[in-house]
Amino acid sequence: MKHVKISDLTVGNDLPLTIIAGPCQLESADHAQMIAGKMKEACDAAGAQYVFKASYDKANRTSISGVRGPGIAKGLDILDDVKKQIGVPVLTDVHTPEQCADAANVCDVLQIPALLCRQTDLVLAAAQTGAAINVKKGQFLAPWDMANIVAKIESVGNSNILLTERGTSFGYNTLVTDMRSLPQMAATGYPVVMDATHSVQQPAGLGGSTGGQREFAPVMARAAAAIGVGAVFIETHEDPDKSPSDGPNMIYLDQMPQLIDTLMRFDALAKANPIQI
Repeated sequence: MKHVKISDLTVGNDLPLTIIAGPCQLESADHAQMIAGKMKEACDAAGAQYVFKASYDKANRTSISGVRGPGIAKGLDILDDVKKQIGVPVLTDVHTPEQCADAANVCDVLQIPALLCRQTDLVLAAAQTGAAINVKKGQFLAPWDMANIVAKIESVGNSNILLTERGTSFGYNTLVTDMRSLPQMAATGYPVVMDATHSVQQPAGLGGSTGGQREFAPVMARAAAAIGVGAVFIETHEDPDKSPSDGPNMIYLDQMPQLIDTLMRFDALAKANPIQI
């Protein structure tokens, strides 16, 4: 079973759970640091490792009018400030090969969005930076197809790989998550991440924007922790309905401490009694 180094953290399917969490989209330096600070405090109290996540650009918005974020230059400055002020590793999405080197100069983890996970040039450019790479499984892929993406990343000598489940397209504007995918992706040896909030999205479900069922996000997180995974990915905001992106599936920030504590309890049971497949 492989372990992945992220700054001073080590992530593995057989190690205590890591929480990857933050707002969907960067809003301001103060806002990012507020969320990162509260999340670090909650994770420290529960004994969880913590990685801050946020996007400097939401390049796959449903509508042309969707707010995309501060852009790469300002966004990376905000992420760098979070790293320095809060003292946590940071993760962000990359959307083109040209963004990868600049993003890796600041971020500990580069994330390949689900809709871009088969874009070979992007995957290779991200991998070549030497940063840890989190690949979100496309809504159109089977879990065993992720082995092909792993092979692309490994081909340039990078073995710091995380694989994320975020739901599979199920008819129009709907996702479903097959929990068998978690141990199936873990068969690669690499740490598996459960994206608890994007998996309850309703893509383009509001017509010009994406809907969601945030009440089910903790259900997905608890189920994954009970199976035993390397990390859980959660988007959170103090007022999700006012978030510029993905509000309908985000968890309220003030609910996160109790949820993280619960997840760590499930995680301890799962890691003490690992599933054999």
